[in-house]
Amino acid sequence: MRMIRGEKILLAPGVFSPSVAQLAENIGFKAVYFSGAGFSNLLGLPDLGIVTLSEVVAAVGGITSLVKTPVIVDVDTGFGEAVNVARTVGQLKSVGAAAMQIEDQVLPKKCGHLEGKVLVTVDEMLKKLTAAKESASGDLLVIARTDARSVEGLDGAIERAKAYSRVGVDMIFHEALESREEFAEFRAKLGLPLLANMTEFGKTPYISAHEFEELGYNVVIFPVTAFRAAMKAAKVALQELRRNGSQEGILGSLMTRKEIYDLIGYYEYERMDRRASHAVGRLRPRGV
Repeated sequence: MRMIRGEKILLAPGVFSPSVAQLAENIGFKAVYFSGAGFSNLLGLPDLGIVTLSEVVAAVGGITSLVKTPVIVDVDTGFGEAVNVARTVGQLKSVGAAAMQIEDQVLPKKCGHLEGKVLVTVDEMLKKLTAAKESASGDLLVIARTDARSVEGLDGAIERAKAYSRVGVDMIFHEALESREEFAEFRAKLGLPLLANMTEFGKTPYISAHEFEELGYNVVIFPVTAFRAAMKAAKVALQELRRNGSQEGILGSLMTRKEIYDLIGYYEYERMDRRASHAVGRLRPRGV
């Protein structure tokens, strides 16, 4: 599989903007994850599958236009039925996404670590996955996520994953497992590449990437870690401004102007402008 070739285990942090994706790429991550929860929360919305396909595609396109790192995209339930899923795949291919993750909940979907989830039938999910694979044509990896662990139990989740694998999906993502032993059992029962979600404050115990590698997993995502860190930092900064009327006391916790400019390539834009101006100058007739 082209996205994980050469990597024993791929760590994919959640990114919610192009500049955060640039930061992850510069730090050395070999893939990034565009989280539905992170993006919804960025827009001030709950993670209930209420963002639109056009919003997601525009946001992903902003990221892929600036980084070479493969982007795994969370498309929730696919934005509709099987025909809508096919269109979703085409739109993601058009903006250069590397992989798409689709889950088997009904709308409104819920965060995978909350209670009260409701699942579509296996046949409905198979229709969506079949449409996704046909539309992907090998240009986009299709990751099937099942939320069945907390609804149908571990055995039910494994049986759903086996059914999804028969459609030819590229990877399985089983959400909200509750122990290392459950991750190990999933690995023992499935031959496909597996993705693990290491989110915070959920049902899954904290497991390191090294431990996931030992368990035989291929990808581990950290979907909203950076978003939560950024929101916490923003809250602290705003409280400091409100309390003291100055940012001077927190300068050590801020990225400097130079750090941000280096990240976004500010000076290269200036050099580009100067080159264009010089080129025009050379073309201008003498005496004009």
